[in-house]
Amino acid sequence: MKRNIVIAAVTAAALIGGGTATALATTGDDDPGTTRQSDVRASGGDDADDRAGDDADDRDDSRDDDRGDDGGDDRDDAARASSAKVTAAEAVAAALREAPGTAVSAELDDEDGDDGDRERAVWEVDVLAGDGTRHSVRIDPGTGKVLGSETDDEDDTDEVRAALKGSSVDAVEAAKAAAARGTVTSVELDEDGHYGDGRAAWEVETLSSGKGEQDWRVGLKSGEVTADRSHHSGSDHSDDSDDSGSDDD
Repeated sequence: MKRNIVIAAVTAAALIGGGTATALATTGDDDPGTTRQSDVRASGGDDADDRAGDDADDRDDSRDDDRGDDGGDDRDDAARASSAKVTAAEAVAAALREAPGTAVSAELDDEDGDDGDRERAVWEVDVLAGDGTRHSVRIDPGTGKVLGSETDDEDDTDEVRAALKGSSVDAVEAAKAAAARGTVTSVELDEDGHYGDGRAAWEVETLSSGKGEQDWRVGLKSGEVTADRSHHSGSDHSDDSDDSGSDDD
């Protein structure tokens, strides 16, 4: 009877504590020299399930962190580029017909659709007008039609005009010059040369199969296309034979 009471007590303690206990029970008065071990084990119950679930969540979070956002962004860029029937040069030309002036940038990007929750690809072209105002013109990449236009005041007008003074290569020609490297997804004037060698130039991004996104600089006077290593040092640009040389003097 005493042995049964001891085992029952230890079993209850193990179940409450969620662990493992070992009870030494005597055989009673008839055989005082004999002892027997009774292992009493209790499972972790809900606590063990919670710990397993937390571990699985941690592994999932780790895999998500390893993948990062770059892969998704690259796929989005490729989808936009493949769906665009209107090139960067054509989008700039369409924007200039809507808002005459000097195009300083064009980018293939996403915007909210008419229903408010669906995104669609669109060319966004910034045009500097003669009066110093900026026009942001949206072009449909499938049809070339103007989707809308907004006017903004910018404070870098003098810098832009100074950079373009004496230049012979505009945004359209810069886009056409870089198109041999892949599908042009953006062209933008770097008026202060901050991302290059200190000289103003056109910055152009292209997307091509096998090489992904690449950055280029197009000289404002010569139209020479060189690799822009300021963004992706050690990239595939080094494999191109015409990447050497500098921008315009």
